[in-house]
Amino acid sequence: MKEMKKRLVLVPASFIFCAFLLLPLLFMVLCSLHSDLTNQWTLANYSDIFSNKYYTQAFVNSVLIAVSSSVIGLIGTFILCLCLMNLSTKLQEKITFVSNLAANFAGIPLAFSFIILLGNVGVLKMILPFLADFNLYSWWGLTITYTYFQIPLGVLFLYPSMKEVKKEWLESAQLLGASSAYAWFKVALPFLRPSIASTFVILFANGMGTYETAYALTSSNVNLLTIRIAALVSGDVFAKPNLGSALAVDLGVLLVTAMLIIQKKGKVVQT
Repeated sequence: MKEMKKRLVLVPASFIFCAFLLLPLLFMVLCSLHSDLTNQWTLANYSDIFSNKYYTQAFVNSVLIAVSSSVIGLIGTFILCLCLMNLSTKLQEKITFVSNLAANFAGIPLAFSFIILLGNVGVLKMILPFLADFNLYSWWGLTITYTYFQIPLGVLFLYPSMKEVKKEWLESAQLLGASSAYAWFKVALPFLRPSIASTFVILFANGMGTYETAYALTSSNVNLLTIRIAALVSGDVFAKPNLGSALAVDLGVLLVTAMLIIQKKGKVVQT
């Protein structure tokens, strides 16, 4: 009887999982195999994507921005976590709380904030002369904007693992003659490598899937995959939702492939 009750508890969770994940995913895959003109089964959507340089450029731009913002964000995350470990417990809790808020501060509000700070007549550009030539509405502008929410998001995932690094491990290495940096490189980093790889995957997926911030800053001036999908679904001139579904499927395959490769390499190095 108890086992039956436990199984019944899974029914609502299974319904939510199917309704909000499996069914939309299945619908998207089926739509990607239909033509927007004839509504017949076809693979023309995928062939159009890989033969059209415009969509290939969208893939390349999205990957470059996601990788660059993830790498910069991961470095900033690691430095911030190192600083947090030297603070009091109460101050650590306050900073992690602020990081949680900053990680969710994205989309149009974030774009508007950066426009006020670094736009053409932004506050920082007016105060700091060396920022006069900086263009927020460019590839580097997007990378810096992405990094703003990548670092707090990385702290939420990497900081708990860094707290598990024992001071005794580092002190033992230093007693044997190792420097502090060498002790971190040889003792702490191998322990943290799976967490670092997982955090990078999350940041990369977050960077690849960002839409509102990029669209609010650059509209269609920077060719990104999420902007192309939205344009095909809503239709700048006329809608091609099935082609947009094919782009979305390719995006999902890319993210899953990146996740599997990074996790596999992390396991190989760890062993």
